[in-house]
Amino acid sequence: MTAADDGSTFTLRRVQALLGLSRQIVDGLIEAGFVTPTRGRRNERRFTFQDLALLRTAHALQAQHIPPRRILQSLARLQATLPPELPLSGLRITGIGADIAVRDRNGGWQSDSGQLLLDFDVAPVAGTVTLLERAGPRRDAEHDAQVLFEHALSLEATDVRAAESAYLQALALAPRLEDAWLNLGALWAAADRYPELLRLSDAALNHCADSALLHFNRGVALDHLERPDEAAASYERSLALDPDLADAHFNLARLREEAGDQRAALRHLNAYRRLAP
Repeated sequence: MTAADDGSTFTLRRVQALLGLSRQIVDGLIEAGFVTPTRGRRNERRFTFQDLALLRTAHALQAQHIPPRRILQSLARLQATLPPELPLSGLRITGIGADIAVRDRNGGWQSDSGQLLLDFDVAPVAGTVTLLERAGPRRDAEHDAQVLFEHALSLEATDVRAAESAYLQALALAPRLEDAWLNLGALWAAADRYPELLRLSDAALNHCADSALLHFNRGVALDHLERPDEAAASYERSLALDPDLADAHFNLARLREEAGDQRAALRHLNAYRRLAP
């Protein structure tokens, strides 16, 4: 099957320039069957946006100094356990030390051993947004909030529920504590709690309206809730505040490509290429 060079697919050299992947990683993924590029008019391999998303995952694992052989072995074992209707690029795949962890809607596991990881899908806290919006100032509130923030940070690796509670307490005392909003949002995103992440982001932006990362988080929530136009608007707002936010360019490139706007998609992908490490 051939693919025309119409801007909707990318050559191997282009992929390497955009994502910084080694030829070894790309060739290995192709041989393992994770990426199936088409052929261009000159018989060159060409990659789609979906291929780029999967390759970007490999790039992220490579950046954590996981050996190429380990990445390929883990992804191969993972693919063998997946049903056909669940694409590999739809999973959250991360490196934890020398291990590779995978998460879907049912929880997480290590791809090498199959051992289950800690399930972060905790129950929502009733009235969270209302509580945070009504919280008023108190003496030494900022200092106390910072103490709670640092305590929450120390708990993330061992007790996610307690970390979440501490972040909420910190925000009740200091609603302008941007890092607490961001860290709590990261916990909820990791647990696929996207409706709550959207409400959290809206509440956060009432206090930190000029935070590019909070607008980006809102875009991520809308993106996963399949509200692409609103997600794109949030990504655009994040880039208006911080034009160097590489992930916003990448996500917006995908949304523009899905909407059929190839020129905008390539513009944002080129921006990502300039900014990504």
